[in-house]
Order: sequence, then C-alpha cells, then structure tokens
Amino acid sequence: MVTDSNTLAAQIKAGDRRSLAKAITLVESTRSDHRQSATQLLEILMPDTGKSIRLGISGVPGVGKSTFIEAFGNYLITQGHSVAVLAVDPTSAVTGGSILGDKTRMETLAFAEKAFVRPSPAGKTLGGVTRRTRESMLLCEAAGFDVILVETVGVGQSETAVADMTDMFLLLLLPAGGDELQGIKRGIMELADLVLVNKADGDQSNTANKTLLDYRSALHFMKSRFANWQSKVLACSSIEGRGIDEVWQEVVNFRSTLSEAGELQQRRAQQARAWMWAETAEALVSDLKNDPQVKALVPELERAVLEGTLPATVAAQRLIEQFKTNS
Repeated sequence: MVTDSNTLAAQIKAGDRRSLAKAITLVESTRSDHRQSATQLLEILMPDTGKSIRLGISGVPGVGKSTFIEAFGNYLITQGHSVAVLAVDPTSAVTGGSILGDKTRMETLAFAEKAFVRPSPAGKTLGGVTRRTRESMLLCEAAGFDVILVETVGVGQSETAVADMTDMFLLLLLPAGGDELQGIKRGIMELADLVLVNKADGDQSNTANKTLLDYRSALHFMKSRFANWQSKVLACSSIEGRGIDEVWQEVVNFRSTLSEAGELQQRRAQQARAWMWAETAEALVSDLKNDPQVKALVPELERAVLEGTLPATVAAQRLIEQFKTNS
C-alpha cells in the first residue's frame, strides 16, 4: 500500500482511480500507521473537497437500489457528470467481507470511464454505512467526482445515519397496496427528501401510481427537514429508464433551492461538527480500552457484572475513574 501521502494525494487529484481505491483502503484500515497516513492524506486533500452533490440512497432489500443506481449513474454520465458510488454491503460473519458485492451488479457503470464504484463491508458499524464512509466521500470529491452516491445496506431505523452525512436523502419504495403504507417506518420517511416508487413498469404500473398517490398524501402529515424544501414523491422504472431524468431534475432543484437559502452550507457545517465529536468519542473509547491499568481492572469488574453483584453503571464509572487517574 502506498504510504507517501503527498504522492498519493497528487495521483488522486490527477484522477487515478487505482490510487483512489488504495486511498479508500488506507482510510478503512485500523492499523495505527495507516490511520496516521490517512489523516495526513485527508489534510492535504481538504481544499479539493466539497464541490460535489452528496446523495444517500436507501430502500428495502429487493427494491432495486443497485439497478436504480446503475441507470441513474449512466444517465448522469450522458449529462456530462462524473459519478462515484460508495455501496455498503452486509458483512460476512466469517470473513468480514462484503456478502453481496454491488460492483458485480452494476456491470456497465462499474466499467464506465467517468464512474467509480466501491463496495465496502458495513462491518460492525450501525446505520447502513461504514465508519469511514465520510472519508471516502472526501477522497472521491478530491478525485474530481461531482456526484457521490452512497447506497446503504437496506432500510431500517438505523439506516437513517446516511441522511446525516449526505446532502439529500433518497428513499426507494416498491409498488404496494395501502396496507403496506402503514408498515413503513415513520422515522425514515421523515428524513426522506425525495421518495421514489421504483419498478413502475409492466403489470406493476397501476399499483405504482396508486402507491405514488398514497405516499404523497402521507407526506402532507410529515414535517420536512428543511425550511425551504418540501419532500416529494416520484415514480420511476430503472429497467426502462423512465423517470430517471425527473429524479435528477429534483436533485438539481434541491441543491439550487437550499444553496440559495444557505441551508446546504449550514447543514454541511453541522455535519462536520458532529463528525468531529463522533471521532473524538471513538478515539477516547479506544484509548480507554487500551490503557494497561484499565485492562487489568476489566476482568474483575466484568465478573462482578456477570454475577449480578455490581451494576453496569457503577462498573463503567470505575473504569472511567481509573482512566482519568492514569491521565
């Protein structure tokens, strides 16, 4: 792996996709020397980031996220854009690697000259994304990609993490009857800036149109995340390519509206601040666990907690007090 941060940064800014892939592997590494190199690399590249539109895409398994992303990405390329896809896959409990491998399901987009597709295992990180998805987005921006698509593992309450690291959150739904509307989680619906009823083709066209109307009605009872944007519902067919241009037009409208109002810039600043504190918490927990005297205290406290003779809150406080004493 390349560890010279300046050389790697120059290669990334020159648009070398192999170097970009190496850089993402570097930031995903947990080795201390790799973490140091990754930090240096990100510092060098920061002035070249922030110029893309970042889109989070989620939906239930089988809704056609990969098919939609391939159709959407290929359309964007025809419009002169360059697209980076960060696809987060479920993690194998045996190898720790990706189970599905989205790259194999985006055959045309994965090999397109103006596209970069990177599948990564979710690991133990909740929220449908990897712990280093934010860093990967910055690297893709530095490499010149102006549209970043982050595909989550699948829909659920924890999938909302992707909405906190992207500009716009797209939720894909299947054509379904009214009863299924009650089954969707309100939390993720409230975070969706654009709801897409996918697979609106063939025998499902009528059902898709009914689903579209049902969700449009439902959104009237939900408050939008932004003062200047009201969430919308569209129908599309990834297989036939219908409605894809309308999706992009709404993305353009979203970015234009929020940028003019200053909400997009404010949102990114708040995300950066939240990211800083999340990283601080991760680092502190790691330091605490690796402290020799804390380690020595752990077996005794864990045994007491397991036996029910000591409350977990008291045990945690003793570990923290020991760590503070050592510091």
